[in-house]
Amino acid sequence: MIHIQHVNKVYKTGDIETTALKDIDLTINDGAFVVILGPSRSGKSTLLNVISGLDTVTSGTITFGDTVLTDLSSEQMTAFRRDHLGFIFQQYNLLQNLTVYENVQIGADLSTDPLPIEELLDQVGLAAARDKYPYQLSGGEQHASRSPGVSPKIRPSSSATNRRARSMRTIQNGCSNCSSA
Repeated sequence: MIHIQHVNKVYKTGDIETTALKDIDLTINDGAFVVILGPSRSGKSTLLNVISGLDTVTSGTITFGDTVLTDLSSEQMTAFRRDHLGFIFQQYNLLQNLTVYENVQIGADLSTDPLPIEELLDQVGLAAARDKYPYQLSGGEQHASRSPGVSPKIRPSSSATNRRARSMRTIQNGCSNCSSA
């Protein structure tokens, strides 16, 4: 479970302060599928970034299970992200000189619990594209190939809306008999 209590995030540039998050309280139960909606500049990405430890809060507490994430050092947060998080970035962040298989392999190599890459590619419909380079893929295929090949407990995403992304959620939830349509 993720528990967010009185979280605030204020960005400061010189004398200018911009409040991105103001007194956010939220509880996300294990196994929940949560959608964060809002207009541009409403704090959606900032919220995902502070939950995942890519950014820090100005004040407040974020807890994952029994771990108070907002109390972790930078090194501890890096270890937490490596062991518990999988990211689907808005940008694909693919290495252009590597194939689909090799891009997924990099993420798997960083994990302590990687999924079998061939099985993962097959389940998201990319088995036939395993030897293609990013420039040879559609946007949706690039998005699916960015999966790190791990089985994280949390998968923050700001653009997982297509069929492949739903397939990824099905795989990550360990639900082989669930519909991904």
